[in-house]
Amino acid sequence: MCLSKHEPSKMYLLSFTEKHLVLLRDGRTLIGYLRSIDQFANLVLHQTVERIHVGKKYGDIPRGIFVVRGENVVLLGEIDLEKESDTPLLQVSIEEILEEQRVEQQNKQEAEKVKMQALKERGLSIPRADTLDEY
Repeated sequence: MCLSKHEPSKMYLLSFTEKHLVLLRDGRTLIGYLRSIDQFANLVLHQTVERIHVGKKYGDIPRGIFVVRGENVVLLGEIDLEKESDTPLLQVSIEEILEEQRVEQQNKQEAEKVKMQALKERGLSIPRADTLDEY
């Protein structure tokens, strides 16, 4: 199908006036107003917050203008503002969510150590993820 010069291209289907959620490859979640996107999915977000979820709680850390390299984008979607307020999650302060996140990460590390010790006792070993190449 060929578009004439008067028909809008597919890129303009994204709204530049609505909030968007961006899920990054490292697991972070950003919410902000999309200001620019290119053919490589490089993004510029305005009034961006980083949303951290821990259990049934979440916290928003203000980040301002955020430039995201396209290769790090896993998901980009428009947020329905009517449904955003209907979340069953509890919003907490930045300090509280960061403390909850620290405790959760600490618990995961301790569980991983126990698992690795149990495997070692059985004569098995699994290389740690941080020692493997990404590619």
